[in-house]
Amino acid sequence: MYQRLGAPAFKKDLTNTLALCELLDNPQHKFKSIHIAGTNGKGSVSHMLASVFQAAGYKVGLYTSPHLKDFRERIKMNGEMISEDSVIDFVENFKSDFERIKPSFFEMTVALAFDHFAKNEVDIAIIETGLGGRLDSTNIITPELSVITNIGYDHQQFLGDTLPEIAGEKAGIIKPNVSVIVGEFQQEVAEVFEGKARQTNSRLRFANREWETRTQQLEDDKLLLHLRHYDGMELEVESQLSGPHQAKNLITALEATRTLSDAGWNVTREHFKAGIKSVVTNTGLKGRWQVLGRDPLIIADTGHNREGIEPNIKRLLSNRKPEQLHFVWGMVNDKDVSKTLLMLPKEASYYFCKPDVPRGLDVSFLEEKANELGLQHTPFSSVSEALEAAKQLAKPDHIIYVGGSTFVVAEVV
Repeated sequence: MYQRLGAPAFKKDLTNTLALCELLDNPQHKFKSIHIAGTNGKGSVSHMLASVFQAAGYKVGLYTSPHLKDFRERIKMNGEMISEDSVIDFVENFKSDFERIKPSFFEMTVALAFDHFAKNEVDIAIIETGLGGRLDSTNIITPELSVITNIGYDHQQFLGDTLPEIAGEKAGIIKPNVSVIVGEFQQEVAEVFEGKARQTNSRLRFANREWETRTQQLEDDKLLLHLRHYDGMELEVESQLSGPHQAKNLITALEATRTLSDAGWNVTREHFKAGIKSVVTNTGLKGRWQVLGRDPLIIADTGHNREGIEPNIKRLLSNRKPEQLHFVWGMVNDKDVSKTLLMLPKEASYYFCKPDVPRGLDVSFLEEKANELGLQHTPFSSVSEALEAAKQLAKPDHIIYVGGSTFVVAEVV
């Protein structure tokens, strides 16, 4: 499966997903949905919207990937994971069909999610793409709204080498006559979305051109925002997600909520505020600037590319000097190690480790690149050993940051 193995497990085709859903009597047509794609932030936006609709009293399905600790995290209803029995029954009932169709792990999981949401008659399901959009297994739904958070360099081996190429793949989730919200206006890719929206007769809005942040206060476990819409409406919001990039995600979720409210869904500003204030509590989201301890402050974050890592480093350096920072760091073998390490401060201390998945990058490669860049580092045989060493050496006023890969974070949260 792609999460653990990488490229050899990737299937860029919708045939198997369509065959599976045909077998299940096409559950994707039996519930309403919101479809979310993007390079960064799509998981956070998905959880925000799920929490807002829960606050509004709806029965909400949520499909996301990858999971951190438990496979069942991928499929939730009102914050509750799918039961183990439901997963087991699904596999046992359709095992012979799986052997015939030969779907990938992701394709089976999408079919399971759609079947689960249909059988439980959710009012709306929030569906996050896995990779890309146009040929992603989730892209067999016709949603109430399409949402694309932003475009950055990631998974170029599948999506293309340029931002417009990557944007073209993400824009594949835009459906005829279905409105689309793009979180960030980016000059180099805006025309891709505008062209696709014209082609599909879809109303397009860029969220960060609809709202501006008047004031912002970041705390370790809370984000306070004062927002203003271009029509003069103002809104104060408190979020449990406090990462430095969450203001962008929140504005994207807010514009999506406003669009759906205009379309007749009963989601008000008060529902939005309540949902965002309790997003972690309502959905169980983990690994987004998650505080694991204090004195020293320990933070874990799943950001693993430039757009995810750079804002985090900037925030860390705004609170502490580089020599007060300790990085428990590991990566997977399909990421650019040199470019990633160049973003990190030289004066910090590094505790290198390999996440426990087949894609995990051997520590020796991290050491080789770190030596070239002059980073002070020590290798460890596991993530837990690296974190324990950082705890022993960090002073109470220091920060330990656990990151570099979703799989590193998964071992500590």
